[in-house]
Amino acid sequence: MKNHLVQRLIFGLLYAAVIVFATHPAGSLLLKSIGLDISQYYLYYLLIISLSLLSIKECISIMKFGNGWAKYLVFIMAGAVLYRYSVKYFNHGFSFRINLSEILGLSLVLIAIITLFKFRTELYTENGKLIFTVIYASLTYGFALGIPSFSYSQAFSLEAFFLFVLIWSSDTFAFVFGRLFGKHKIAPKISPKKTWEGFLGSFFSTLLLSYFINKNFPELKGNWIIVGILVTIFGPLGDLVESQLKRNFGVKDSGSLIPGHGGVLDRLDSFIICSPVIYLYFMLDRLS
Repeated sequence: MKNHLVQRLIFGLLYAAVIVFATHPAGSLLLKSIGLDISQYYLYYLLIISLSLLSIKECISIMKFGNGWAKYLVFIMAGAVLYRYSVKYFNHGFSFRINLSEILGLSLVLIAIITLFKFRTELYTENGKLIFTVIYASLTYGFALGIPSFSYSQAFSLEAFFLFVLIWSSDTFAFVFGRLFGKHKIAPKISPKKTWEGFLGSFFSTLLLSYFINKNFPELKGNWIIVGILVTIFGPLGDLVESQLKRNFGVKDSGSLIPGHGGVLDRLDSFIICSPVIYLYFMLDRLS
């Protein structure tokens, strides 16, 4: 038991270090100190693309793709989606204007979630597995590329970094308050450890942290108190989505890449759902 906790702590810290390295300007500064001049937006891009590809691989395993064409076509379709958002990313195309294709993309994420919970038999076909994986494991990451803002003449901004901080805060406080006071289950059949007491403790604690961020980092896009509220609502939904996906296919963990934590999807379930939601909020905030 003790060895498991030590392993979980070590690899949890390594995972967090990778995220901070790729989302905070300290990453590029560290590389410069050893003679490597790599801009922060390249590090973030590499992080998102790598996480998307790993998530696709885990989805293929969880959903038990057959050996037919769908198993290979999923990478082609996901690649096309990521390519589109990559072009926008490197040409600073995330201007947060009403764009029909982006509204369609956000709608597809919603449809995929509804299908997972209400029409799960659709996901037992190869076509269903293919479409869900492309939406869940590539389209959502495409929106994640639009969360930070930067230009070639300015420093990489901290929106993505603080989004991860708020997600970690939400998860940690939900666990702590749930263990101390949890009695009322949110969704016992899907995620039996989640309680309303944990959710409320997470909500107010993360709200306090988001107030601190909003007050001390005025250069960030949007109102971060609102971002904090959205994270505490949609972060747990992300966990329920991934839990339902694993439950539908009889899988305990999405993978074993991160010892003591499971797979990439086990660690990024909240981020996957929060990314398009926060992107939508930034877009609407820009229009107001």
